[in-house]
Amino acid sequence: MIDPDKRNAIYQLHLAGMFAREISRKLQVSRNTVREVIRQQGAVPQTVRKDKIQIDPDLLRRLYHECKGWIQRVHEKLVEEEKIRVSYSTLTRLVRELELGKSSKARCAHVPDEPGVEMQHDTSVYKVELAGKLTQVIASLLYLRYSTRRYLKFYRVFNRFFMKCFFHEALMFWGYAAKRGVIDNTNLARLRGSGAQAVIVPEMAAFAECYGFQFVCHAIGHANRKAGEERSFWTVETNFLPGRSFQSLQDLNRQALEWATVRMEHRPASKTGLVPATAFEYERHYLTALPAQLPAPYQPYERGTDEYGYVAVEGNYYWIPGTKREDVKVLRYADRLKIYRQRTLLAEYPLPADGVKNARFSPEGQPLPRYLPRRRHHSSQQEEQRLRAMDPGVAAYLDYALATLGVQRHRFLRELFALSRQVTPSVFVETVGRALRYRVVHLETLQRIAWFCMSQGKEQPPYPDFDENFRQRPAYQEGCLTDDPDLSIYDENPPDDDVTDEPESEEHDG
Repeated sequence: MIDPDKRNAIYQLHLAGMFAREISRKLQVSRNTVREVIRQQGAVPQTVRKDKIQIDPDLLRRLYHECKGWIQRVHEKLVEEEKIRVSYSTLTRLVRELELGKSSKARCAHVPDEPGVEMQHDTSVYKVELAGKLTQVIASLLYLRYSTRRYLKFYRVFNRFFMKCFFHEALMFWGYAAKRGVIDNTNLARLRGSGAQAVIVPEMAAFAECYGFQFVCHAIGHANRKAGEERSFWTVETNFLPGRSFQSLQDLNRQALEWATVRMEHRPASKTGLVPATAFEYERHYLTALPAQLPAPYQPYERGTDEYGYVAVEGNYYWIPGTKREDVKVLRYADRLKIYRQRTLLAEYPLPADGVKNARFSPEGQPLPRYLPRRRHHSSQQEEQRLRAMDPGVAAYLDYALATLGVQRHRFLRELFALSRQVTPSVFVETVGRALRYRVVHLETLQRIAWFCMSQGKEQPPYPDFDENFRQRPAYQEGCLTDDPDLSIYDENPPDDDVTDEPESEEHDG
C-alpha cells in the first residue's frame, strides 16, 4: 500500500510536468502504480471488501468459552457447525478485538536499558549426550542486560552453594558486577514472599553485598521481566547444543565457556547489530569494579579420620599426611578441597573429574599409602558373574531385578549371592524362578521362598562339614572324662512367689 504522502508526491510531480517513467524511477514505484495514483489524483481510495465476513460477537464469545479458549477448536466449530468460512488469521484478529484472549494479569512494567544497572540469572534443564549417553544437566546463565554479555556453565545439580560459586566465577571473569540481579522466585535465594515483596535469604543477601549488587525477584508469571535471559536460553538450544558432541561434563563446560565468552561476544546482534564486547567496553564504566582478592565461596564439612589416615568427602577418599587421626574440617570449593586441623592446612586436593567415585587420593609427589580406606566400597562384579554363570534362569532374574526402581545394586547382589551359598544350587534356581514369576525382589521374601522349596521334601538342608577325627583331639579326650553336668534344674520352673527382684549388676561386658 502506498502511503498518502507518497501518493501526493506522485501527483504533484505529475502536475509539475514530470513523466511517469521518471517518477517511477525516482520514487521506486512501478509505472502502473504511478498511472493509477495519477488517475485517482493522489487521493487515498476508500475501498470496501465485498466478501467481508461478519461474525456475531455473541456467537464468538459463546464458542470461545465452550472451547475453553482454544481458538483452533473455535475455528473448527465455526466452519463445521455454523458453516462460516473464515480464515484462521481473521478469527484470531476478531478474538483480539473482542479482548477474549486478554489475560487478567497486568503486563510487567517496561524497564529501560541502562548501562551498569541490571544483570539477569536463571537456570534451565537439558538432556545432553555425554560420551554417547543421554544425561540430564542444569544450565546456569548470567546475562548483562545492556551489553548482552553472557556467561554459561552446566551442572549435575544446582543448589545454593553452586549458585554462589557460579556468580563468583562469572563476575570474577568479567571483573565487574551490575547493581541489580534479577532472578525468578527460586528458593535458592528467596526466603519468603514473591516479586517486589520477596525477602532474600540473609546468607544470599550478604553474599550479593560483597559483590556490590542485590537480588531482585520478578513477579510470578512475568518471566518476560528477564526476557534477555529467556532469549539466551533459546539461543543455547538453537545455536550451542545442536551439532556439537561432548565427551564429558568438563568438555561441555569448556565448549560452553568458549561459545559464550568468545564467539557470542564478538557476534553482532541480528536486529541492532550490537557487538557485546564493544558495548561492554562502554558499560564497564558504569559497573561496580570487583577486586581480584575476593575470596571464593566454600562449603564446610566436619569429618573424622579413619585409622588409615583417610577422610571421606562426596564418595571419594583423601589421605591426610601425618600420624594423627583427629577430626578435621574440610572446605569444599568449586574446584578443590582444603583440609584443616585446628586452623592448620594439612592438604589441598583438586576435585576429581565428573563421575569419579570410590577413588583414593594422596598429595601430589608422594606415593600412595600402603593401606586402603576402612569404609571403601567394593564392586559386586564378581558376585554378579558367578550368579549369572549358575543358570540362564538366574541371569534372567538378575536382568529383571536390577532394572527395578529402588533396588540397591551392590547390596542386592551380595545378599543374593550369600543366599545361593546357603542352599543347594537346585533349590536356589527354583527360588529365583518363582521370584521371577511373581516379580519378587525383596531378600526376605526370597529367603522364605527358599525355605518353602526345601520344606517340600525334595531337598534337605546341607549339613555342615566337620572333621570325622574330632574324637582324637586332645581337647575332646580331656573333656570326655569329666562328669556330665546336672541339667535337671532347667526342667523345673520355680513358682512366681520365689522370684525376687535383684538389682542389676553395674558391670557390663565390653
